[in-house]
Amino acid sequence: MKTMYTYIMAHIENKLFYVGVTNNIRQRTFDHKNATFGTHTGKYNVKQLVWYEVHDSPKTAIRREKKIKKWKREWKINLIEEMNPEWRDLSEGWNFEGYVTSKEKFENN
Repeated sequence: MKTMYTYIMAHIENKLFYVGVTNNIRQRTFDHKNATFGTHTGKYNVKQLVWYEVHDSPKTAIRREKKIKKWKREWKINLIEEMNPEWRDLSEGWNFEGYVTSKEKFENN
């Protein structure tokens, strides 16, 4: 089975959220951190990984993503604070050397 992730990126000061799903949490986090102004994460500076959950199937991860997206803001905050009470960037310390954004990979093929 393929490991999947449901995750939340945030803009800490404004508590703006992006809820997503991926099979490569490091690559997806790198993509968010390098997003341009024309994207949701770039426009609103939603670039800190504040919560994630591991799943053993795409179906489960997508179901969880859709459920969380429907939640009230307060519920999302509570979910984040259960795992990450200080709202630290959980990708801090990850080595992104050699990563290329998914957009750049697509454009170069």
